[in-house]
Amino acid sequence: METEYPERYRILGLKIAYYRKKAGYTQESFAEKIGKSHNFIAQVEGPGTTKGVSLETLFKIAETLGVPPSRLLEED
Repeated sequence: METEYPERYRILGLKIAYYRKKAGYTQESFAEKIGKSHNFIAQVEGPGTTKGVSLETLFKIAETLGVPPSRLLEED
């Protein structure tokens, strides 16, 4: 997927991975918890990928991780 914001996708993936690991989820268990495939999570978190997520999925990810959705989108 072509995007004008590849760095923002990378940061989003890194933040999801960070909070997922902090919560004690593997990619597989997290994917199951949010109703997505392991492959989906691997693509979102993977370096150099620009796999987008819908707002619905972003909200589900944030809720499952116990963080506000905005935290996943912030540029620290």
